[in-house]
Amino acid sequence: MWNEIIIALRVTIVTLLLTGIAYPVAVTGAAHLLFGSQAGGSLVNDDQGHIVGSDLIGQSFANPSYFWSRPSAAGENGYDATASGGSNLGATSKKLHDRIAADVARMQETNPSAKGPVPIELVTTSASGLDPHLSPAAALWQVPRVAAARGVAAERVRLTVENMVEGRDLGLLGEPRVNVLRLNLALDRQFGRAPTTRAGG
Repeated sequence: MWNEIIIALRVTIVTLLLTGIAYPVAVTGAAHLLFGSQAGGSLVNDDQGHIVGSDLIGQSFANPSYFWSRPSAAGENGYDATASGGSNLGATSKKLHDRIAADVARMQETNPSAKGPVPIELVTTSASGLDPHLSPAAALWQVPRVAAARGVAAERVRLTVENMVEGRDLGLLGEPRVNVLRLNLALDRQFGRAPTTRAGG
């Protein structure tokens, strides 16, 4: 019986060392070596070297001088990376309809010079609540507000958006998109930081 116990302990220890220590260390080391930025959280720095967010996690922007992200249902106040998730409200939900109607009215009020209807993604949450991207169309719709708030020509802001459009992965996967955080940092680099707020807020 003791032989069986010793054999079992040896197998347990070897398995623990291989799968609990050696394998995670090897994979983590390879990830940092081959994909250092992604393994570190895809963190984004401003021009002063301060971390202002992540490429992968959306955040709220309320200042009219910045492009606004998709709404978020992640956590009590939204954009909570520890509570990723959607609202789980269905298409027949009156609460969802009322919330979207209020958001459409707010977007129209705060973007009076925008042309066309409010893009749907600006009033609906993503499944994760942390989508860091907008479609180029949803970003371009906000150009008149951002340009007016910054006192610059709309065409200059439009060009900034177009320069920040990311193509499909490998030329095939996904859709063209704009990372909102990186777009707002590009605005600050080109036109200066907006008053009374941070580039990330």
